[in-house]
Amino acid sequence: MNFNIRQYSQMLADHNIEVIYSGPIWAGGIDGMAEMLQKRLEYEDLPFSASQSVFSVFVEQMNNMLMYSAEKDRQKDPDGKEVETSKGIYILGIKDATYFVQTGNVVTPNSANILKTRIDHLNTLDKKALRQFYKQQMMAENDNPESKGAGIGLIEIARRSSTPIKYQFEDLDNGLLYFTMYVTIKQGGKE
Repeated sequence: MNFNIRQYSQMLADHNIEVIYSGPIWAGGIDGMAEMLQKRLEYEDLPFSASQSVFSVFVEQMNNMLMYSAEKDRQKDPDGKEVETSKGIYILGIKDATYFVQTGNVVTPNSANILKTRIDHLNTLDKKALRQFYKQQMMAENDNPESKGAGIGLIEIARRSSTPIKYQFEDLDNGLLYFTMYVTIKQGGKE
């Protein structure tokens, strides 16, 4: 393969993309990407709340990819330990004082229904109702040791987002769907 990295770099700049990752994702691997993102955000001149929102949305979207991805595999991490990985893509960009965070991964129809139902519900709530719902779900999770988060990650994304969460599902030939989630965070805070 012959890549012209300068052309790709220009293409990313033309689309306001600052960070892009595509490939396997595992719990320990997220830590390295999170550290890189945190350092990148330190160099930006933006309010602390916006920086925290971008970072929080990143963590929650990566965890959603880990949880809902239909593309699971077992691989060895850099330390040689075997881990379960999921496959996905993460994109972070900035345009006109607004960050956009987009993720994509393959999901099952069942996961698609869960995600659609939860996101559609969250998009109907204002910021005050989201705070209340978050507290209720945290209490429900604390009361149930078997809970796998009670949708807390999606609630956190909705709370941090400046606009309703955008998403889409694209049918794939194998009966699975490709899920894309798009979140925006204004540097000045929420709308």
